[in-house]
Amino acid sequence: MSEHRVTVLWTRTSPDFTYESYNRTHEIDVGLGSRIPGSSAPEFRGHVDRLDPERALVSALSSCHMLTFLAIAARKRLTLDGYEDHAVGYLEKNSAGKLAVTRVILRPKVIWAEGVAVSADDLANLHRLAHGECFIANSVKTDVQVESQA
Repeated sequence: MSEHRVTVLWTRTSPDFTYESYNRTHEIDVGLGSRIPGSSAPEFRGHVDRLDPERALVSALSSCHMLTFLAIAARKRLTLDGYEDHAVGYLEKNSAGKLAVTRVILRPKVIWAEGVAVSADDLANLHRLAHGECFIANSVKTDVQVESQA
């Protein structure tokens, strides 16, 4: 149905190339003149001030869930004024003993527009629908849990 292209650019900046010395910094070109500064996670000799693949995966899952939730709410004529998610991903060994982002917990907080009332059960159902339709969640093996915040 659609293609989504990015270009990852890396250039060696160290005089030698060993695990201890090579730079992890790179650029992620997402098109339209936008580049995201990337790196490995700090635990893997990366820079804390750059986006690492683990946080990129967690942000993709969180963003996709939010966008799907917004679409469902709009179709149901439920107006939101805000949405906030403090998502957490866990890098740990999977069942094969390999490092993987095995689980992500989304903690979305929805701020409904004045006059909109949604029960806790209906909110949970909206999040279940959003999770089931999220393209990114449907693309990964990671266990994604949604803990809706009141």
